[in-house]
Amino acid sequence: MKLTNRKIMLSKIFIKNRRTRRDKQVIVQATALDKIIALGDKPLVILQDINLQVDAGESVAIVGASGSGKSTLLGLLAGLDVPTSGQVFLDNEAIFLLDEDQRAALRSRLLGFMFQSFQLLPALTAMENVMLPIELSGQKSATKLAQVLLERVGLGARLDHYPRQLSGGEQQRVAIARAFVTQPKLLFADEPTGNLDSETGNQIIELMFELNQEKGTTLILVTHDEALSNRCDRKIKMVSGRIID
Repeated sequence: MKLTNRKIMLSKIFIKNRRTRRDKQVIVQATALDKIIALGDKPLVILQDINLQVDAGESVAIVGASGSGKSTLLGLLAGLDVPTSGQVFLDNEAIFLLDEDQRAALRSRLLGFMFQSFQLLPALTAMENVMLPIELSGQKSATKLAQVLLERVGLGARLDHYPRQLSGGEQQRVAIARAFVTQPKLLFADEPTGNLDSETGNQIIELMFELNQEKGTTLILVTHDEALSNRCDRKIKMVSGRIID
């Protein structure tokens, strides 16, 4: 099948699926998504024929055993990786028809992302880490917005502390503030409680859903944490690179 014909087919599928959900606003859609890596004579199939929809304001947990493809799927949905075939639509935009710079601009406009390892910049203070996405997006009042969010997550007294001076739970709070500071339509989180003890993890879960409800943000989470997945509106289970109903 020629690439042009495949794009047309994917667009028709997308339009048809959206018509079946007129009462909902679909903000994320993956259609016929595959991720295959060539390893010698035998390709490694990481994801195969992934089709899913997520409605605006919904919270979804992607669950499954290690190696099932959860984090790869999250990266593709966020446009951080490129599929072997298939398409992802974010807020009606077919992201793999965009180049890398255009996808980065789309992420800046739509997304917040929380990494398992926090991904804070060590040379920046808590305040500066949270200010960074605001400054990159060209918004004004970065200092005020960052301070409000850090106070909201209980770090008003730690604004000038560097990541190395913060506990794991405090670093994750900075990461939450950074993810929410641009008021994104979508928040992607990869094992947001994975590096935390159970008490701190529970606090992070409560904080994340409080901010979600306040801002109306759509949450898509990869997690092994049963307490976290149970808080979500829906679970998507993955086995060997496939979604299992």
